[in-house]
Amino acid sequence: MQPYNNCLMRILALVPGGIGDQILFFPTLDDLKATYPDAQIDVVVESSAKAAYRVSKSISDTILFDFNGSNSLADWGNLLGVLRDREYDIAISLSQGWGTGFLLWLSGIPTRIGFGDGDSPTEAFFTRKIALNTDQYEAAVYHDILKGLDIDKPLSEIAVSVPTKDLEWADAERKRLGLQDGGYVLMYPGADARRSRLRKSYPIENWQKIIQDFKQKQPDLPLVLIADEENAALVAELVKLCPGIKISAPENMGQLVAMTAGASLVLSTDGAPMYAAIAAQTFTLALLGETDPEKILPNSDRVLGIKSPTGKMADISPQMVLDRVWGG
Repeated sequence: MQPYNNCLMRILALVPGGIGDQILFFPTLDDLKATYPDAQIDVVVESSAKAAYRVSKSISDTILFDFNGSNSLADWGNLLGVLRDREYDIAISLSQGWGTGFLLWLSGIPTRIGFGDGDSPTEAFFTRKIALNTDQYEAAVYHDILKGLDIDKPLSEIAVSVPTKDLEWADAERKRLGLQDGGYVLMYPGADARRSRLRKSYPIENWQKIIQDFKQKQPDLPLVLIADEENAALVAELVKLCPGIKISAPENMGQLVAMTAGASLVLSTDGAPMYAAIAAQTFTLALLGETDPEKILPNSDRVLGIKSPTGKMADISPQMVLDRVWGG
């Protein structure tokens, strides 16, 4: 039996991780909202991940907390004060840290649900424990937490709600770039591999070969690079190496989703544009290093992942990418 079914209540979710983790949690939040339509649902997230909730249709408020930071007693105390003041009825936690479990116990929230396998002392702080199964799509891992509320629904596709002003921005941006007459390909090159040790980086020379092949095979197909704070120098250099390519720099998640929604294809490393494209149900080709595609990508004919044979994204050859693009 589901508790509180007809009551106006407050639900809290603790969701560590980046923007991608939040987007993958959206189906769980949407099912919570569908089950308890009058509930206020808040999330505790890191500041770098808050941007994702601009396109959530189920969240009332975001509370910022650095799960992996060196938090002082004052930081924990401030968060505890917020939780007590808001008098939540239910808390669900994706965090397996001892501190967050203890925090929820101290908060006095009556129903506290978390993951556990029976061996962790953290589980004593929860009123219901759900077995953690990481051998599946990450969105399905998160969705399992709803078993703690006896919610038995199949995992749905990621859905978003884009603010009207972001849709209007995207329309104006496509007009500025001359894209209003047809489709276009969006490319997110990620960080500059020459300046980053991240395995999510992809070399500029590989991007150059991919872009040149597109221009040779489809000379009238507009190509657009997504620029952000982390790749501005790389994007600027690619424009010099590949004249005629366009640049777009969405300022928030709503604008990013709106731009990906109008694309014929999104070619991206693991990052916010990849998740935005999946949410927009745009055809997406994802370049992945160590991550198994089935863990972060949905089972969909619109989404394809290319995993590096070595775990290093630089070892995905341009020809491997182009074979997938052109069906070779």
